[in-house]
Amino acid sequence: MSQSKKAVFADQLLTSGEVEELYRLLETHMPGRTPTAKGPKDQPNPFRSCVSCMLSAQSRDENTAKASQALFAIAQTPQAILMLEDEVIAAAIKPAGLYNMKTRNLKKMCQYLLEECDGVVPSNREGLMKLPGIGRKCADIVMSFTFGEDVIAVDTHVHRVSNRTGLAQGKTEAHTAQNLEDRSPDWALRDGHFWLLEFGKTVCLSRTPKCDTCFLNHLCKFHKASGAAK
Repeated sequence: MSQSKKAVFADQLLTSGEVEELYRLLETHMPGRTPTAKGPKDQPNPFRSCVSCMLSAQSRDENTAKASQALFAIAQTPQAILMLEDEVIAAAIKPAGLYNMKTRNLKKMCQYLLEECDGVVPSNREGLMKLPGIGRKCADIVMSFTFGEDVIAVDTHVHRVSNRTGLAQGKTEAHTAQNLEDRSPDWALRDGHFWLLEFGKTVCLSRTPKCDTCFLNHLCKFHKASGAAK
């Protein structure tokens, strides 16, 4: 999309009424949270969820799964991971990429958990984001899928959909997450991540969004700007 098209809608946001309508339409057309939803990291406890989420940075899901499986085969607790040599950890998590940096962050996180949290993973966003290597997205994923909190975790799909439609704005996923939380009705927080994620994967695609047949195109700022610019 050209810079001129971006400028048409970059500073526009949906009204509160339009936000409500958008979520109602997503609720009708997109699947929400299921009783068995465990999130993309699918780990059995908060610590392993944090570790897997950290490893997922700039990594495909299948590579993150390989790295997590290899690491947890040799160590599953902060204490056990700290006993490993850096080279051993790096070799295990290599499929996820950035393995040297992730090894350092992983050890820092384990040390912080033991020294500052008595080995217990915090259950709130503020506490989670104090953990080395854990940003807003990972914190929200852990809160949602591990602790069952009603939050919308913002990944690349949710970030794209939010900014395109005018649902929320932010230059980064973290900025979008804060704006989205401020603008979303309470009733939509539980399933919002699932609706927006699936919408981004099936309709509002990165390179070829299906604007002409989209059930949200009468609301979408991107679609309106694109039509006006033709």
